[in-house]
Amino acid sequence: MRIAELRKQFPILARMVKGKPLVYFDNAATSQKPQSVIDALSHYYSHYNANIHRGIHTLAEEATLAYETTRFAVQEFIGAASAEEIIFTRGTTESINLVAYTWGRQNINEGDEIIISGMEHHSNIVPWQILCEEKKAVLKVIPVKDNGELAMGVYEELLSSKTKLVSIVQVSNSLGTVNPVKEMIAAAHLVGAKVLVDGAQSAVHLDIDVQDMDCDFFAFSGHKVYGPTGVGALYGKKELLESMPVFQGGGEMIKEVTFEKTTYNDLPYKYEAGTPNIADTIALKTALDFIKGVGKDQIRKHEADLLAYATAQLAAIPGLEIIGNAPHKVSLVSFVIEGVHPQDIGVLLDHMGIAVRTGHHCTQPLMKRFGIPGTVRASFALYNRKEEIDVLVAGIHKALKMLL
Repeated sequence: MRIAELRKQFPILARMVKGKPLVYFDNAATSQKPQSVIDALSHYYSHYNANIHRGIHTLAEEATLAYETTRFAVQEFIGAASAEEIIFTRGTTESINLVAYTWGRQNINEGDEIIISGMEHHSNIVPWQILCEEKKAVLKVIPVKDNGELAMGVYEELLSSKTKLVSIVQVSNSLGTVNPVKEMIAAAHLVGAKVLVDGAQSAVHLDIDVQDMDCDFFAFSGHKVYGPTGVGALYGKKELLESMPVFQGGGEMIKEVTFEKTTYNDLPYKYEAGTPNIADTIALKTALDFIKGVGKDQIRKHEADLLAYATAQLAAIPGLEIIGNAPHKVSLVSFVIEGVHPQDIGVLLDHMGIAVRTGHHCTQPLMKRFGIPGTVRASFALYNRKEEIDVLVAGIHKALKMLL
């Protein structure tokens, strides 16, 4: 890839922070946006801002067409069988909550079991805790091994006829571990359980094919795939989505309303009540087009080079310990340094123009598992360069001289 040309498409990468060129290594939290995505947002508001689906005027028809075109783009991006299986949400968190509040309340009963893992983000823990408390169901957790992999043997032991749902992250946002979800889905299906895959961190790095994976639900967020914030998608198998109760009531999700009874719309509109996030949904297609244009194979190769380089450079720093050394990882390095709090490192790096994430990364149980308050996390994207990793390493050495 020609990184220099790619970087020119991201205007924010040219800015200075605290008088230094920005080095942005917080891509697992949110990625930066290419100019084409920014332009798509501006173009909608400048040229065809209108509500969708019900207007008969030109602007409404143009907005509706652009909005629904994104649905087909998402279908292609994740390999769904039908655009009807794509529900637009605010992101991964709302998608998981949608499943918990609809399919979960319909299908989980007292004594049933839900399996998650010890590396889940809070958004894939709390909704299931709420559901289990309400339904008197049991939440079971797959342990995480010292190297950051899941204990797959324990997972197979946890599966039983009581298991109704497995909700698993495909890529850990704190460790970078890529979980063997296809294998886990096949095992879950053998006991009759449904599987939700949290793709918040995987969609931007891995090829996603929900049919090949055979997951029952898949969720991802737009802002982590170079798209806008506040938009994402939930995939569900059509027969499941059709069988589930509605999530929110309001316009668009109805066919007919009387004071005596309401009948509900067909998929996917059954789950899209009210005026949606039109502009950001339209711009999401532009983000997916951008990824397609670069090519995931090229992105993966570049990011793998960055990961290998960063791992070697960081591991050479005295006292630095990388948390999460699974053999199959995405481009993310999480680490602690003996005698130094992660937040202190993060603050000093920010003064050098380097943006990293510090803290528990919304995975407090995982931090407890490793007996640490948090980590420093450097996560890389297609526009990052090895030279920036050198800046990070030099910045850490400088910070340690000040802190130790």
